[in-house]
Amino acid sequence: MRRKDREITDQREIEAFISGETILRVALYDKGEIYIVPVNYGYLIEEGKYLFYFHGACAGRKFELAGQGPSAGFEIDGRYRLLEGDTACSFSAAFQSVTGTGKLVLVEDREEKRRGLDAVMRQAAGKAEGEYDERVLEKTAVFRLEVEKMSCKGILR
Repeated sequence: MRRKDREITDQREIEAFISGETILRVALYDKGEIYIVPVNYGYLIEEGKYLFYFHGACAGRKFELAGQGPSAGFEIDGRYRLLEGDTACSFSAAFQSVTGTGKLVLVEDREEKRRGLDAVMRQAAGKAEGEYDERVLEKTAVFRLEVEKMSCKGILR
């Protein structure tokens, strides 16, 4: 990170930020194009590594790309507040963000699908659903983004 004075390294602060947001943007490379999609997410931390989960249809661009196990970029941002200035160039913004890279995997295991969907429900609704109709589960794609690198930036003045 270029601006070390804005880097956040405290893992509790990073997790507090991630746990308080709801939208993760996933970026994938697709035949010379960058495909970015915002998704609701949930996460688990296993052996010190973040695993982001999200869901979608069992068809379409995201599904097809996930089946290839691609490298992916991701971003979460929030806590935005405009910092007004006297001139246009003196305006700024307070915010926090997490960016990183990892590997996108299509989850096949039913138990992991449930764990991933529970994580999404905790993040989005504050509670895990716990029970899923088998017919719906069969038609739902669950994706896991295995974080390899991550950094957090904050300007919270």
